[in-house]
Order: sequence, then structure tokens, then C-alpha cells
Amino acid sequence: MSYPAQAPVRRPRVLWLAVALLAVMAIGALGYALAGLLIFGGVGDRLREAAVGAQVSASEVDMMATLVRTSILVSVMVSGLAGLLLAGLALGVAAGRQGARVGTWVVAGFGMLFGCCGLVVQLLQRVTPIDLGNDQATAELFGLTGDAYPSWWIPLTVTLSVGQVLGYLVVAILLALPSVGASFRRPVPPVRTPAPPPTGPSAPHHYPPYPDPPR
Repeated sequence: MSYPAQAPVRRPRVLWLAVALLAVMAIGALGYALAGLLIFGGVGDRLREAAVGAQVSASEVDMMATLVRTSILVSVMVSGLAGLLLAGLALGVAAGRQGARVGTWVVAGFGMLFGCCGLVVQLLQRVTPIDLGNDQATAELFGLTGDAYPSWWIPLTVTLSVGQVLGYLVVAILLALPSVGASFRRPVPPVRTPAPPPTGPSAPHHYPPYPDPPR
């Protein structure tokens, strides 16, 4: 017995909004990683120009430049992996996979935590002076690390950190809405009942068995 095909589950608009936000955040993360690669090569030159006239040696400037390059490489790798992960989650959520929905919540939690930590670090670096005691040369060198980046790098980092926190928060809320949750539930298959026996003229006739012949 055949049954009519079930209608596909319609995805609510808020689900597509969450997918779009994930896609935008993935593009932003990959763009940030690309920007980090673009500024990587000029770190040493910018830091040397900023250290002209400072009471620091060339070896100390090179050591600080290596430290800045290392931090940029770490940021590039983390941002690149985050962008790929967000793109995969966007595709999974668009396909209605429950695992992608749960994974997005987990990533959103860590993303908001790391984003807030990054904002706090940026704030402390701006408002808290570096106190290294009597080592004024090292303190002066640390104060020049901001000049190792282009002028647009710090505002870009702060903007993306704020956007990251807000984006993860909005996506987590959208995926928790009841209408979105209903679209992730698997449809219950229909219960198949046995077909009734045929009746009427087309039904097969059953005749009593012939008696055994007398012996």
C-alpha cells in the first residue's frame, strides 16, 4: 500500500537570517586572516622606524618584531580556522542538521568568551601603563609595539571583536527560537497498517475440501 510523500519542512526566515549571519562572520574571519598576512612582512620596518631615537638596541627591536610576528601568525591561524568552521556550520544549519545547530551554540559560547577577553586586553593595553621597574628601555620598547601595526589594524581588531560577540549572541538566540527548533525535528513516519482482505466479486472463493473417497 502506497502513501503520499510528505511535504518538505519549511525553514523559517529567522533560520535563514542565522545562516546569513554565520556566513558574514565566516567572511569576516577569513578577511581578518588575510589582512594579517598582508601586514606581516612590514612589522620589522615599522617597528624600526618607531624606535628611532629610543634607548633600545637593534637586537631588542628585532626580538620584539619577532614577538609581534608570532602573535600575528597565531591570529591568522585562529581566524582562518574560525572562518572555515563558521562556513561549515552555516551549511549544516541551512541543511537542517541538528548537530550543526548544537555545534553552533558551542562555538558561539567560546566565541563570545574569546571576543570579550580580546576586548578587555585591548582596553587594558590602552589605559594601563606598562611598569617594568627600572628597566625603562624594555618598557619603552613595549610601548612601541602598537607602532608595529598599520594605523587601521587596531580599530579593525576592535570592530571585529565587537561584531564577533554580538554576532554569536544573535545567532545563538535565533537558533533557540521555537519556530527554528521545530524545523530541526525529524518528521514522524506514518504508521503502516495492514491492508484489509479483499471483498466482493473479485475476492477469491474458498471451497470446502473434497471428502475422502470411501474405502
